[in-house]
Amino acid sequence: MTRFDTSEHIVLENDRVILRPLEEADIMHLLPFAENEPELWHYSLQAAGSPEKMKHYLQTALEKKASGDSYPFIVFDKRNGKYGGCTRFYDIQETHDTVQVGYTWYGKAFQRTGLNGNCKFLMLEYAFDTLGMQRVEFRADALNQRSISAMIGIGCTQEGILRQNVSTDIGQRRDSIVLSILQDDWVGSIKAQLSKRL
Repeated sequence: MTRFDTSEHIVLENDRVILRPLEEADIMHLLPFAENEPELWHYSLQAAGSPEKMKHYLQTALEKKASGDSYPFIVFDKRNGKYGGCTRFYDIQETHDTVQVGYTWYGKAFQRTGLNGNCKFLMLEYAFDTLGMQRVEFRADALNQRSISAMIGIGCTQEGILRQNVSTDIGQRRDSIVLSILQDDWVGSIKAQLSKRL
């Protein structure tokens, strides 16, 4: 049976990246993105494009971890020795052996460099091979073509659109696209394909 203990110190690492638990002190690594690249959160449900919003983003992430809903990571790019963004597991449902991967963002210098593929491989490997999850789900703004393309690129299957299922931080309703990878997909082809690409 799956046991996702959010109090554990989980570190996921390969030759390219380290995903380690997000901590309160990481605000120092994240503030430069909030101050210099506010457009990173154009499609985000929780924008962090200012110092105040970034502090709130971090606080909320840690509160959700404490409640057992999420496990947020900060992303360290080993290639250039810098922190590049954040990602997390969330909506952890042990009864159904499912989890979502999201709240992912990277600074501009880290986009389209292969960093995301490495992060997703490590997270999928942990979800399926270590925890025994049967389904990993991904969601995004249905208008966010870059994010959708990235998810399809790692092998996700598009399932459909949830119409106006959430509200954004500016009070608008958002359509969300739902994609997923199943345990059978992972074992059958996706793990090997992603491993070769990395």
